Amino acid sequence: MLPDPGDRTPAPAALRPIQAFVNTLDIENGIEELDSPAALAGALERAGLTEPGLRPTDADLRAALEVREALRALLLANNGVALEAGALVPLERAARAGHLAARVSARGDLALVAEAPGVDGALGRLVALVLTAGAEGSLARLKACRRDVCHWVFYDRSRNRASHWCAMSVCGNRTKTKAYRRRRAA
Repeated sequence: MLPDPGDRTPAPAALRPIQAFVNTLDIENGIEELDSPAALAGALERAGLTEPGLRPTDADLRAALEVREALRALLLANNGVALEAGALVPLERAARAGHLAARVSARGDLALVAEAPGVDGALGRLVALVLTAGAEGSLARLKACRRDVCHWVFYDRSRNRASHWCAMSVCGNRTKTKAYRRRRAA
């Protein structure tokens, strides 16, 4: 996983796989971690979504990239950016392909689980994490940076949930400086 800008603390453990998966693309620096099926297998394993030995195909990689960008759109929406129609369709497809099912433990604990094997199961587990976090209310704090050349995923730990940028020292400063210069020019 690429390092977080501004030394921001990562998301809590339940949300960290989502953050790690979406942050496999550094838009500003042009670094794409998911550049092959083998790289996808490694990223899914590091995020705790699959066991070692996964052998994704090119079609799996395309599906994973679609899921990643749908998640990014969702996390941008958590930061006030309008959600385009159809942007979350890949998440629905991943949920179906992952065979999401409800599980009830002997103690009565409820869980949403992906029953499919392989990449479909891994992406299904990712969607299950998103749905569970959404139901618990913790997903709202996981956001993508508003800066158009960034969109890095961060966890908003501010009291009023008002963080807009992955790091104030990086994107916040650049955005505010750009706005200042625009005002001065006018």
